[in-house]
Amino acid sequence: MTEWGTEQVVEGTALYVFAVCEAPDPAVFACLPGVAAGEPLRPLCFGALTAIVQAVRAVDFTEEVWQARMSDRGELERYARAHHDVVSAAAASCPTVPLPMATLYHDEERARQALLGETERFRGALERTAGHSEWGVKVYAAPLPASDPTPPVPGTPTARSRPAPGAGLAYLERKRGVQAQRERRHDDALRLAETVDGAYRNLAAAGRRLRLHGPELETDGHLQVLNATYLVAEDRAVELETLTRNLRDATGTRIDVSGPWVPYSFVGEV
Repeated sequence: MTEWGTEQVVEGTALYVFAVCEAPDPAVFACLPGVAAGEPLRPLCFGALTAIVQAVRAVDFTEEVWQARMSDRGELERYARAHHDVVSAAAASCPTVPLPMATLYHDEERARQALLGETERFRGALERTAGHSEWGVKVYAAPLPASDPTPPVPGTPTARSRPAPGAGLAYLERKRGVQAQRERRHDDALRLAETVDGAYRNLAAAGRRLRLHGPELETDGHLQVLNATYLVAEDRAVELETLTRNLRDATGTRIDVSGPWVPYSFVGEV
C-alpha cells in the first residue's frame, strides 16, 4: 500500500517506512540494505515512538511501477525479504509494529505528521503484541477415498449380454456407500480442525483462521483442513511445542507448525 495521498510524486525522493517501534537499537539494522541499496536505514522519531525509514527514489514506487514489480515473482520475493529483514531486526531489539510493504510518504515531515495521527493505534498494537510471537499452524487430513467403480469379476456378463438380476441396484448401493464414507470422513476432518484450533486458542492470546490452500497445492494427496495463525507469549513457546506433539499423537494427523514470526497478523489495520 502506497501512502501517496491524492497525487503521486514521480521526481526526487520519498520516505519508505518499514515499522514503528518503541525504542529500537539502530545498530541492529544499520548494516541492512533495506529496499534501496546505498541509502541508509535510519530512525524517525514522532512523539514517544520511532519509525524505521529509508529514502527511496519516488519514481521507483509509482503505482504503475509497483504493480509491475509485484507481478514479477523474483522481484516480489526480493522486496518482501528486504522488508521482512528490517522488521525482524527491529523486533529483535524492542516491541515493533510492522507496516505493509511500500508504505511511503512524500517527505519526512508528512511522514511524521501522518504517523503522529496514528499514535494511539500504534500504541494499542504494541501493547497487544509485546512479548508475543506469531506461529502458523496447518493441519492436513488423509486423502478422501475416490469414487471407485467396481471392476468386472469373473462371470460378469459382457456388455452384449443381459445384466444379471439386481446388478444395477447393487452398483447404486456401492456408490451410495462410497459417498457416505466420503461424507463421514469430511465431517471427521471438520471436527479435527475445530479440535486442533480450540486447543491452540486455549494456549494463545489470539488466533486467526486463514483461507485454506486448495488441493492443487498439495503434492502428497493430503487435504488441508486448518490454516491458522496464533499469537503466543514468548515464554509459552515450549508449551506450544508440547501441545503440538500431543495433538499429533492424539489425532494421528499431520500438523505443520512454523514460527516464531513477527506478529504481522495481529497488529490490526495500521
